[in-house]
Amino acid sequence: MENQVKTAGSLSGKTVVLLGGTSGIGLATAMAAAKEGAKVVIVSGNRQRVDNALQQLPEGSEGYAVDLSKEQNIKNFFEGIGNFDHLVYTAGENLTLRNIAETEISDARNFFNLRFWGAFAAVKYGVLNINAGGSICLTSGIASMRPGVGWSMGSSICGAMEGFVRAMAVELAPIRVNSVVPGVIKTNLWGSMTETDRENLYKVVGDSLLVKRVGEAEDVAQTFLYLMKQQFGTGQNIVVDGGTVLV
Repeated sequence: MENQVKTAGSLSGKTVVLLGGTSGIGLATAMAAAKEGAKVVIVSGNRQRVDNALQQLPEGSEGYAVDLSKEQNIKNFFEGIGNFDHLVYTAGENLTLRNIAETEISDARNFFNLRFWGAFAAVKYGVLNINAGGSICLTSGIASMRPGVGWSMGSSICGAMEGFVRAMAVELAPIRVNSVVPGVIKTNLWGSMTETDRENLYKVVGDSLLVKRVGEAEDVAQTFLYLMKQQFGTGQNIVVDGGTVLV
């Protein structure tokens, strides 16, 4: 039994499908999984980003351009991809902070399309292809626990995602369903800010944290690897935030 657990916990020879795997946390996770012997399949809405990411991944990696904001595209993708072992969803557009008085409801609905409904559709259609012992790993954020002013949309999505993870862990068992809950991470998520504002954010937040820095994409990638490799945890939303929720 011990040897079976060790074998099951390895990514060597496994196939990992990463939706949103061409930049930031998604690409870092793809690179980390490939380093551990997994075949990686990356998906993004932009063909150029897919090609650029493939140049950083080992030979044999695959990449597809798919508009993940549309359910039919996600359905078609999974119908053609074949079986795999782990599904990772990190897709999301740049973050926009806006007070509720200034928020158009239609914009709020659209913000859910890629981050939440895209993940919902990926689980709905992707689960049919997941091999025994496989897993689903989604992405939330600490805005669900520690929202600030202007975080109505972001906090709502994170809270919805964490509830979805728990529900899917029950419904899709024995497939394991978990999420990673990052704090402030240096990625293109903050690309809508000016460089000065972005660096100031990293400095102010980093100085306030217990670990005295903001996170890197590679920090979060290691958590995705853990959730894929471990065999006993499901329905969990794992916080990786440098201690943000404690300060």
